[in-house]
Amino acid sequence: MESTYESNPILDKLPKHLRQYIKPQNYEDYTAIDQAVWRYVMRKNVDYLSRVAHKSYVEGLQKTGISIDHIPNMYGMNRILKEIGWAAVAVDGFIPPSAFMEFQAYNVLVIASDIRQLENIEYTPAPDIIHEGAGHAPIIANPEYAEYLRRFGEIGCKAISSAKDYELYEAVRHLSIIKEAEGTPLEEIEKAEKHIEYLQENMGTPSEMALIRNLHWWTVEYGLIGKVENPKIYGAGLLSSIGESAWCMTDDVKKLPYSIEATYKEFDITKPQPQLFVTPDFAFLNQVLEDFANTMALRTGGLKGLKKLVHSRALGTVELSTGIQISGIFDTFLEHDGKPIYLRTKGETALSYREKELVGHSTKNHSDGFGCPIGKLRGINLPIEDMGPRDLKAYKIYEGERVSLEFEGGVIVSGEIVTGTRNLRGEIILITFKDCKVTHDGTILFLPEWGLYHMAVGEKIVSAFNGPADLNSFDLVSHELTPGGKDKSKIDLERLQLQQYYQQIREFREGTNTTISRNKVFKELKEHYPKDWLLSVELYELAKIGNDTDFAAAILQHLETVKLENPKVGHLIDDGLELIDQILVKNT
Repeated sequence: MESTYESNPILDKLPKHLRQYIKPQNYEDYTAIDQAVWRYVMRKNVDYLSRVAHKSYVEGLQKTGISIDHIPNMYGMNRILKEIGWAAVAVDGFIPPSAFMEFQAYNVLVIASDIRQLENIEYTPAPDIIHEGAGHAPIIANPEYAEYLRRFGEIGCKAISSAKDYELYEAVRHLSIIKEAEGTPLEEIEKAEKHIEYLQENMGTPSEMALIRNLHWWTVEYGLIGKVENPKIYGAGLLSSIGESAWCMTDDVKKLPYSIEATYKEFDITKPQPQLFVTPDFAFLNQVLEDFANTMALRTGGLKGLKKLVHSRALGTVELSTGIQISGIFDTFLEHDGKPIYLRTKGETALSYREKELVGHSTKNHSDGFGCPIGKLRGINLPIEDMGPRDLKAYKIYEGERVSLEFEGGVIVSGEIVTGTRNLRGEIILITFKDCKVTHDGTILFLPEWGLYHMAVGEKIVSAFNGPADLNSFDLVSHELTPGGKDKSKIDLERLQLQQYYQQIREFREGTNTTISRNKVFKELKEHYPKDWLLSVELYELAKIGNDTDFAAAILQHLETVKLENPKVGHLIDDGLELIDQILVKNT
């Protein structure tokens, strides 16, 4: 996998399970139409956003080396980002939210290297290089915002998802793929959109990941900053959308002061947002993030946190009050008086302490799951973890002793103690039994013939979070990259010829081939591609630069016809022409 990208010290720190999402940018696959789409969006954005975006945007474009005229080669951009402590990699479209956030925690900006089709030039639900490269990258040049992104990733990747979250992620990923694929039938797209709507309407109680994803959306993607009456744009979704960046500044979009209440405001990825949140400054973003983190199972633990992990049906970790960490898929639990008294995982499980796997307690040692009681012993006010050597001996919790430990809540562990494992503070965190039987109200939880019983020690659950404690404990590589590059066999000859015309005009403008007949290209365009508008706009620019008034007038006349036949692109044409005139006036 490492050979698919150019590494640097920041990327070298990435764990293997994140590297699985990285793929080559395949810069040679960008067509001249793609380059024209990038140039149109960036020229329009920079012109408009220089007035309405946070000052960090224009400054960041320069710092991150993003060109207006060319789709960025992200590995060149990567070298520049390194100077501000970040890196960039191309990833395989939509990736799981937890992985996306974990990349951020490592100061790595993930960029979907695909670019939207001309038909979706204003907005696309699929992540693309305009959104990621022109939206996210410039703002991270601001140190306060960059720290917010990193901290958000660090906390966000620990948020617990629900099984329905993953189903919705797969549906959105599917829609993004088919919507940007050339030739996808409209019925198939509509079917995928209806499926997403159905899932969104039937999500049930939102998970931690759903809630923190809302915060991400209303800040990182669609955030405004400054005064509610006159805010500036900093969210990447707005910075990369030539439609919404203008729409969001109108009174039609309600502006609300940003607060933790944004956590509970859901969003629709397929539609413009009816309201946006305004943060007074970037520092306030971190304050709200910490307020939300205080509500997460990561910091609250307890029965509620354990229930979230069971509901997620995904790999997660419980940390007990001794610091021992149990990582696996949590299957069942017992509770008493609102507290957990027993937990159990199914399948591969690993035990760790301070994010480092305990020797002899890997998934190979606990391949069929793991269970342990939680709480204090009945009738004894001193938790096992707080017992000194004399206390342990007095209660016969000692090597070679045969004991029957009854916990509050009714779990009984009976067997011969083999040994104990202590943490750095000298607390017992694990007791190993042989010939052990574990029961609760007559229900068998463990039998002697199952082997040694390793009892994790802890009075309570202090933390519960997504993913393993030690990343090396599990094989987390399961993602298969989608085939790289565009399937040229599916592009018809007519489209290939249009791409060639775009390429010829691009070469003429850049001075690499000035023998191209622009009038001939325009004639072919009118005859064979009467609906295309962007190349005509580029030809108009060249005509104006060359003071060819007759040619410019003919192009304008043709564009008026295009607008009449397709009113939806009328404002795009008008904006492109107006921008050209503004640029030419500035340059004279």
